Amino acid sequence: MPAEDADDVFAGVPDAFRRLWTPHRMAYIKGEGRPSGTGEDEGCPFCRAPGRGDEEGLIVARGSLVYAVLNLYPYNAGHLLVVPYRHVPDYTDLSLDETAEFAEFTKRALRAIRQAAGAQGFNIGMNLGAVAGAGIAAHLHQHVVPRWGGDTNFMPVTGRTRVLPQLLADARKLLADAWPAG
Repeated sequence: MPAEDADDVFAGVPDAFRRLWTPHRMAYIKGEGRPSGTGEDEGCPFCRAPGRGDEEGLIVARGSLVYAVLNLYPYNAGHLLVVPYRHVPDYTDLSLDETAEFAEFTKRALRAIRQAAGAQGFNIGMNLGAVAGAGIAAHLHQHVVPRWGGDTNFMPVTGRTRVLPQLLADARKLLADAWPAG
């Protein structure tokens, strides 16, 4: 890079494709929207979401004991979370009925994402506890991340940036329309 351009790169000036600016990620980095404590009345977004409309809350499907919601900070397009309504931190805290519906919603999520987006594979998992990487450790949630051949390219590897081809509202509608009936 020419020396005269070096200052512009670091000044935060848009620079014609040398940088991909993602200022919306700053909310996640700063922890905005994370619970202020461990109680369900301390700002938990997973406790608040069911009180909103499906579109506003990005909820794809609701069950009796759990619901499926789009991840606000997805790893890939269509990244869903399966969440119990009850505010519990650990998988072992679920009742037998919650565990059964949690598993059934995971299966439905796979079917819906395959139908709506043609996913070729999935990463499914839970980060239990802050030390395990849970961003919101106080409320259990399971990630269902769709994968496609070649979806890990240079952007996340070298650019540490994810390119998502679809707005969350559009992804929510597609997945909600494809959600299998119980």
